Amino acid sequence: MTDFLVVLTTVPYERKGWDIAKILVEEKLAACVTVSPVSRSFYWWEDSISEDKECVVIVKTKAALYPRLEARLKEIHPYTVPEIIALPVVQGSEAYLKWVGKVTS
Repeated sequence: MTDFLVVLTTVPYERKGWDIAKILVEEKLAACVTVSPVSRSFYWWEDSISEDKECVVIVKTKAALYPRLEARLKEIHPYTVPEIIALPVVQGSEAYLKWVGKVTS
C-alpha cells in the first residue's frame, strides 16, 4: 500500500485551492484533490508568530509521482515556502487505490 500518498498543502483562500486542484487533476498528477473550507493556522514566520485563515488541500496520488507533484506545486503555489507534506498510505480501500493508480500517470 505504500505505493500511494496523501499530500497536504495549505492556501490562503478557497479559490486558489480550487485552481491548484484542477491543475493537478488535469495533469494527472493527482487522482483526487479535496479543498477544505477555511481553517485557522498559527505558525512561526520571520521571527514572530503569525495567524492566518487558510484552506487545507488534500491530494491523493501515487508515490512515484511525488517528485513531479512537488515541483508543480512549487510552481503554482502562492506562498514563498509552501507546506508540502506527503503521508504514506499504509492501508486503504483496494478498489479506491486501484482507481487512484489507474487515473494518474
